[in-house]
Amino acid sequence: MKLLRVGTAGRERPALLDPDGTLRDLSGLVTDIDGTLLADEDALGRIRSAAEAGDLPALDATGLRTGPPLARIGKIVCVGLNYHDHARETGTEPPSEPVIFFKAPDTVVGPDDTVLVPRGSVKTDWEVELAVVIGRTARYLESAEDGLAHVAGYAVAHDVSERAFQIERGGTWDKGKNCETFNPLGPWLVTADEVPDPQNLSLRLWVNGELKQDGTTAEQIFPVGEVVRYVSRFMTLYLGDVINTGTPAGVAMGHPEPKPYLRAGDVVELEVTGLGRQRQVLAQA
Repeated sequence: MKLLRVGTAGRERPALLDPDGTLRDLSGLVTDIDGTLLADEDALGRIRSAAEAGDLPALDATGLRTGPPLARIGKIVCVGLNYHDHARETGTEPPSEPVIFFKAPDTVVGPDDTVLVPRGSVKTDWEVELAVVIGRTARYLESAEDGLAHVAGYAVAHDVSERAFQIERGGTWDKGKNCETFNPLGPWLVTADEVPDPQNLSLRLWVNGELKQDGTTAEQIFPVGEVVRYVSRFMTLYLGDVINTGTPAGVAMGHPEPKPYLRAGDVVELEVTGLGRQRQVLAQA
């Protein structure tokens, strides 16, 4: 299923995109799309049955904002340098273990919402990523297969980054990762049954119509199931937690000088196979 949330920021309603592209209202069945819903097989079954029976009312999508597809995110765990081609373009040896950092849930915005270039920024960068949504509490998992079994679904994430804040200002990466609006998510949360192989997905990103990233999750150093297993050895993953699994080659930081970092007025578009497409116009914070 393709689950989403539509409406003004903070007042989104749950919805479903059916196979013919019609937007369907779920508010008569569930109050929202969050980790609790994703762990409730009975509720998910009712949604599937109603969709198959044609019982869900249609929504007029004209002018309707698409919000983040997941409410009440607990934490966002991010994996850095998780693509062989991205490690090569940055001149970095592939890590022997996943590089982990965090984004705060309040960085999350809708897939087409405005992204703000932070004040004082000179190196705002783009990163298309596959996001994983946790559907079962995960702690001390033993195998990559166990990791995949704890995934409820997948979404497109834009891990916007400020490289000077991240690398040149001391401390951890978090300063360059947690600026407001720095994690557009969606448009859909696609349930795991519709993504049989998360290591066979294409990721693409354009800036002002020019293709910048064109990669595949087959290039991941640590595959999705292994990432979930690994993270669960260091922290408990709860229902509705999100993992951003890294970005392929093609980021601004990997370009020769002058590096084409983002500025107010730029338009970024990105997509992952089967998970939908985002479009953001950048503005100055």
